[in-house]
Amino acid sequence: MLLPVGTTLAVVLAVLLAAAVAIAAAARLADARGRGWARPVAVAGVRAAVQLAAVSALIGWVVRALPLLLCFVALMYAVAVRTAGRRITGNRTWWWAALPIGAGVLPVLVLLLLTGLVPVDGIALVPVAGILIGGGLTATVLAGRRALDELHTRHGEVEAGLALGLPDRDARLEIARPAASDALLPGLDQTRTVGLVTLPGAFVGMLLGGASPLPAAAVQLFVLVALMAVQVVAVAVVLELVARGRLHRADGDGGGKRRAGGGGGGWRRASRTLGGAEGE
Repeated sequence: MLLPVGTTLAVVLAVLLAAAVAIAAAARLADARGRGWARPVAVAGVRAAVQLAAVSALIGWVVRALPLLLCFVALMYAVAVRTAGRRITGNRTWWWAALPIGAGVLPVLVLLLLTGLVPVDGIALVPVAGILIGGGLTATVLAGRRALDELHTRHGEVEAGLALGLPDRDARLEIARPAASDALLPGLDQTRTVGLVTLPGAFVGMLLGGASPLPAAAVQLFVLVALMAVQVVAVAVVLELVARGRLHRADGDGGGKRRAGGGGGGWRRASRTLGGAEGE
């Protein structure tokens, strides 16, 4: 066993978490609204410990029956949707995050089940689904936040596009697409440098479990390629949702279609676009 579970491991984890919190506080790391990251780092560490302990206790029970197994996967998906949606926006449009994560994960998971690469009634379904859902969550959050931030910063260029006759969706896409596409960089870099810079968890885990290097490499390649497929779909879908005003940061009626007071039709159109895109 690489990490023996005991007092030493608990102490080391506590020291590492405390160091991370202290450094975040000392460096005054904060988000755009000035909210510090020290407390979220501490809460995340404690939550991870509690949640992993609970999963360790439940995992052996849920795999005994297919309905329980599928309910567990559905719970993972629901938590991912809630987490991603609330990271992107604070209004009721957060639930649209279900679409990019589901559109990315479901086809890949169905393909793996139909081909028999992942058994539907085995323990393998939970970690594979978790990896794919986690990848979809990360891509959705990064793409959604970057797209909306870019639209907020460059709202004048969106207005210029509207003035040139571009439809609302196209004007937003021109600005948001490059920023949202950056969400693919972490996965791409991990895949391009695997074996040279990083040895991801699936590969290391199989080696520690006694597998030979070749099967371990094959499993890791499968994970990386499946993750890329999930993330590409998730980024494309969340970009479309932002461009159409479905996912936004406005506090209005859900589509950001607020009427501007005064002015001509072009200004009202621009205001609707901006309201739907980033809620100014």
